[in-house]
Amino acid sequence: MLKVLITHAVIDEMIAVNFPDCDIKYVRTGIGKVKAAIRLMDALTQYDPDIVINIGTAGSVDHNVGGIFVCRHFIDRDLQKVGCLDLEHEIDSSALLENKGYCVNWEYNGICNTGDSFLTETADSHGDVFDMEAYAQAQVCQIKSIPFISVKYITDRIGENSIKHWEDKLADARVGLSNFLNNRSLK
Repeated sequence: MLKVLITHAVIDEMIAVNFPDCDIKYVRTGIGKVKAAIRLMDALTQYDPDIVINIGTAGSVDHNVGGIFVCRHFIDRDLQKVGCLDLEHEIDSSALLENKGYCVNWEYNGICNTGDSFLTETADSHGDVFDMEAYAQAQVCQIKSIPFISVKYITDRIGENSIKHWEDKLADARVGLSNFLNNRSLK
């Protein structure tokens, strides 16, 4: 039986997922890269999953509220800002997923840009969706050689009263993520 770990940052992003023939565990990571990394490491030790799926909400500049993005490419916008130090700040999780044959037919690929602040503007940042946890989880999974994918529901347009829109769209996000994930298979 395939062991699946589903991560979400806040309780309002949690949904029940039903993949056939899978043992599914859930972990709430909290908001931010440090909490996400620590709580994911603890969960990996406890559950030893075959795959980690991060679900949650994100903002966007170029895409409409209600869109869903499946992300395999992650950018740490905080480390990107100090690029002159030649620090790793991008991760692509496609190879581990493809090697195991997981989520290969999941559409809506996009780039997730992660940082430790709730964005109100995107100066010097690029990506399809912007969050506060996915890069850290992708990095932990890369270090542990565990396939990782992130599914993000766009709740807000960055720079347009983003925090209020995020709060207002959490219920819609749960419905959208549930519809997306519960109509997919991992293999």
